Amino acid sequence: MTTRHTRRPRVRAAGAVLAGTLALLLAATGCSSKAEGDGKGDSADGVRTGPGVDDDTVRLGALTDLTGPYATLGKSIVQAQQMWADQVNAKGGICDRKVEIVVKDHGYDVQKAVTAYADIAPDVVALPQVIGSPVVAALLDDIERDKMLTFPQAWAAPLLGKDAVQVLGTTYDVDMIAAVDFLTRTKGLKKGDTIGHVYFEGDYGANALEGSTWAAERAGMKVAGQKIQATDTDLSAQVSALRKQGVKAVLISAGPAQTASLVGVAASRGLKVPVVSSAPGFAPQLMETPAAPALAAMLNVVSAAPAVSSDLPGVKTMVASYKKKYPDSPVDSGVLSGYNAARLIGDDLAKACEAGGLTREDVVKAHRSQTNADTGLGTPQNFSDVNRPAAVETYVLKPDAKAVGGVVNAEDAHTAPGVEEYLSSR
Repeated sequence: MTTRHTRRPRVRAAGAVLAGTLALLLAATGCSSKAEGDGKGDSADGVRTGPGVDDDTVRLGALTDLTGPYATLGKSIVQAQQMWADQVNAKGGICDRKVEIVVKDHGYDVQKAVTAYADIAPDVVALPQVIGSPVVAALLDDIERDKMLTFPQAWAAPLLGKDAVQVLGTTYDVDMIAAVDFLTRTKGLKKGDTIGHVYFEGDYGANALEGSTWAAERAGMKVAGQKIQATDTDLSAQVSALRKQGVKAVLISAGPAQTASLVGVAASRGLKVPVVSSAPGFAPQLMETPAAPALAAMLNVVSAAPAVSSDLPGVKTMVASYKKKYPDSPVDSGVLSGYNAARLIGDDLAKACEAGGLTREDVVKAHRSQTNADTGLGTPQNFSDVNRPAAVETYVLKPDAKAVGGVVNAEDAHTAPGVEEYLSSR
């Protein structure tokens, strides 16, 4: 990751000759001159600027987890986004400015995250990474006040409806509707069956449970919920309870440690039923644990993003670049998620520059104008409706210890039956 450097003051000149020179420069770089009547934060090239942007640099912020329960994910996202920044800078940057990413580790501690946000907020224009639903929830008011375009690494539907906050891809409830559909189509579940759902306390689990409950009721089934804490890593009690309830399948909306425990314990106790996880519940490192055989046999993962082993050209190119830059790091879903978010925010910055401004308001406006954002790393996304998920199509992934990232695509992206009906009823 790059380090913050001291900003260099620029001396402004005036006059017809300079104005003409700047006009030619702007035409060559694709950045239009500042809007008439807006005199705040204008840079030497005429582009409106604000916090996080000067004549030389565009600074982005990352509030991540490098020491807590999602440290593996955080490291992957940070490295992927730094790779993107290095690639962009090698080609001249964005709006003739180098991109710098300022990284702060909160260790999945909400108070540390609040302090970290206060520390970097005055110096960054946007946040292409904030890990954790509870962290984002604690920062929502500040983010909205600061008009700071933010991409959470969290997919809870309550985060929708905020102009400056963008949930990328699907939300947890949409994923669980797809999971129930997958179970009925491919695993023989039918009317009258019971589906277990193990889920984290908080927005993540509650939103996932909302989707699974709606889909199960629609299919004439019921859900047996088991709420757990992020610190719960032995799910023996939950497996016993679900077994007594005669569940025919289990959904899990938790972390990788919980998924491994659930599947491993279920297999050892004879509860060999299909298990479907939300995307944050799987990590390739699980395929190196004793639970790997059970995971390969019982687990599928519903995700808005394809497997990193996908044959999509954009994904293959990204994976090759990442392996070359970070040969000792695993390639997992965090790499794809982080790189995709960086690409999207880069497109927003470029679009804002073309419109003449790189203020936070300019970046949010540019983002919300995109109705078919396609990075080549999954399905296109529509950011124009703040109240609706940016995408509704999901992939189904299957663990595979031999595959890059530990999973392969089992089903290509598709919109599950009922999703549109569900969204229209919210």
